[in-house]
Amino acid sequence: MRIRQEDVEHVRATVRIEEVVGEHVTLRPAGVGSQKGLCPFHDERTPSFHVRPQVGRYHCFGCGEGGDVIDFLQKIDHLSFTEAVERLAARIGFQLRYEEGGGPARRDQIGGRQRLVEANRVAEQYYAGQLAEAPDAVIGRQFLAERGFDRDAAAHFGVGFAPRQGEALLRHLRGKGFTEDELVGSGLAGRGQRGLYDRFRGRLVWPIRDVVGDVVGFGARRLAEDDPIQAKYLNTPETALYKKSQVLYGVDLARRDIARTRQVVVVEGYTDVMACHLAGVPTAVATCGTAFGAEHARVVRRLLGDDAAVGQVIFTFDGDEAGQKAALRAFEEDQRFVAQTYIAVADNGMDPCELRQRHGDEAVRELVAARTPLFEFAIRATIGRFDLDTAEGRVQALRAAAPLVARIRDPSLRPEYARQLAGWLGMEVEAVQRATARAGRDGVTVRAPAAAPAPSTDPVVRIERAALQCMLQIPKDVPVADADALAADAFSVPAHRAVHDAIRSAGGIATAVTLSGGTWIATVRAQAPASVLPMIDELAVAPLPQDQSDHLGWQATSVILGVAEQALVRQRADLHGRLQRSAEADSLAILARLQETEARLREIRDRRHTA
Repeated sequence: MRIRQEDVEHVRATVRIEEVVGEHVTLRPAGVGSQKGLCPFHDERTPSFHVRPQVGRYHCFGCGEGGDVIDFLQKIDHLSFTEAVERLAARIGFQLRYEEGGGPARRDQIGGRQRLVEANRVAEQYYAGQLAEAPDAVIGRQFLAERGFDRDAAAHFGVGFAPRQGEALLRHLRGKGFTEDELVGSGLAGRGQRGLYDRFRGRLVWPIRDVVGDVVGFGARRLAEDDPIQAKYLNTPETALYKKSQVLYGVDLARRDIARTRQVVVVEGYTDVMACHLAGVPTAVATCGTAFGAEHARVVRRLLGDDAAVGQVIFTFDGDEAGQKAALRAFEEDQRFVAQTYIAVADNGMDPCELRQRHGDEAVRELVAARTPLFEFAIRATIGRFDLDTAEGRVQALRAAAPLVARIRDPSLRPEYARQLAGWLGMEVEAVQRATARAGRDGVTVRAPAAAPAPSTDPVVRIERAALQCMLQIPKDVPVADADALAADAFSVPAHRAVHDAIRSAGGIATAVTLSGGTWIATVRAQAPASVLPMIDELAVAPLPQDQSDHLGWQATSVILGVAEQALVRQRADLHGRLQRSAEADSLAILARLQETEARLREIRDRRHTA
């Protein structure tokens, strides 16, 4: 069944695109009416992803992705068009109407992804109920209590218990109308020779949510000695929802504090996240069954906004050898951040959960506050493998550590770490600096990511572009008569002329002022050939030049009259040429047109001067 078009338009116009995008990307002001952040669709360090709430569209100047709020949700969550509209309608409490009958979609017509999300949500509620009430869940309640987590803490994080029976959850979900394919597709059930079985049995279960709070999977901890599965933790397998290289436990609870404080604390386990949040470190998240990797770094960067001046990524690891290896792996990922990276390791080797249990909340906060720059930790860990009491050991340590110093992203930090390395090794600073310089020559230069295109230095191109931006973004501030009087050849740049043609075909500014911003852009796009759509998307979102809220009307009038002036200047030059080449019989008519053009040009210039 197809959703009625007027309902689609209502959803598109009502849902605020900056709120939906903001659940995935930390947005910062980028001029009046514009916001920007790190693109969620490609890897970048400098924000090139812009959102224009007034016109309901987004555009990335790095990878070219763009569209409206429905497009964004489709791409970010891999939804069909219908699924995206249904989710957005539910967000604003709007009842959609469907063609061929007019009623809401039946349950079996809801999009496949949404059904998996619903199955996980029902499973979360079931597991939580079992933890609170079931007699055989006492082992799970004891586990939490021993680590300082009461019932309120369990409820806050959605912790539950999976019954030991092999089909308890299956029976519950089947009773709710879920199919076998949905149960297997969600990762809640496995399929064996005897049929389906509960994936999680006799374990404490944590729901793993995405940034908007949808449950996409679970992590389950072994409790009983007779559990046939020896793995301490068992996670949801890879599904359409759950990608372990991309999910971070606790991100739904932490994302607002991460954006506010510009800090993220990466811990190793579910109970560590709980301990940190309860101790007053609400920016803690954890990976789920895998090491922190490139995809996790992308998620963190989007949440931070990645301001090099204030952003902080703090890794906490156990003090044992495995923890040190994990920290060094984190160092490998450091180059993916613009934010500064640190490591926090308790002197006694305890993780945040153990630290809180034995020494209280303040000890957890102090652990994070006493962080060490990750560069320092990595360099010290590297040279610690060598015997620094011998000349050979010191030389070998220098050879191993010099590439680490050379790879430090901030060039102003390299000399300082070279001096520190010299002190740790007991060597001359000049020798260490030469070694790091040699190591640096073997490095790879990273190309700066694309951002919004630099303004053209050609005044004609610049003013034409600005005029089109105003006509698309702020048509209500554009002088209607002047804009709609621009002829088909008013724009000299072919790409600009094509966009103007689409605007004229859509009814011009006289039509634009009667429509919402998003509807106006959609109307223009519908009149344009496919080759012109990227240019429309870019102009509809790009920050207005000299963006000042108090002067939008003046700005719009100035650039529209500027295009008209440039067109008249070209027309005057053409008439002068024709006059020189014309026969005497034609010269009077050309001269009359030239006088009209001169008069119109003076009028336009006077208006621009007084606008």
